[in-house]
Amino acid sequence: MSERKDKLLQESVEKRSPSLYRGPDRRAPYPVSRMAPAFDLVDLARQIEDADRLIGTSVGGKLQVIAEQVKQLRRQAHEILDNARRDQELHRARCNFRRIPGHTYHLYRRPDGETYFSMLAPEEWRDGPPHEYAGSWRLEADQSWTPVGEGEDQGESEEQQALLTALLEKR
Repeated sequence: MSERKDKLLQESVEKRSPSLYRGPDRRAPYPVSRMAPAFDLVDLARQIEDADRLIGTSVGGKLQVIAEQVKQLRRQAHEILDNARRDQELHRARCNFRRIPGHTYHLYRRPDGETYFSMLAPEEWRDGPPHEYAGSWRLEADQSWTPVGEGEDQGESEEQQALLTALLEKR
């Protein structure tokens, strides 16, 4: 009989306070012990404010990193496009010989603006170059052009040139 009374009492308590937490104490959304520290609305507001500030700082930092990456990618894209335009212009320069990757060619500009490649460097002309010297370029295996003096040092360039020449002669 006492069990039945306890059960009825428990059911009446549940009906009066349906939001009463019934799980383990360690997961309770509110203090369940008299020994628990005092917890009021001001503490909750302070915790929310601290969380908001930390989240804002974290998100701001991550977005800043992404913004820097986007700027870097944009710079790289512009550089790639500029190099492609330059390579196209160099490939359109007049040339009366077969261009071989790994070799260096010297670009000259006529008074009418037409450009052409020569195998002779400005200092190799007996009386000086016949037209304005516009730079020396090395043709790479991927058909891109590298200004002489840029990229690898000359020793490696000469080794690569010799290797490419040997490979092309074996054809």
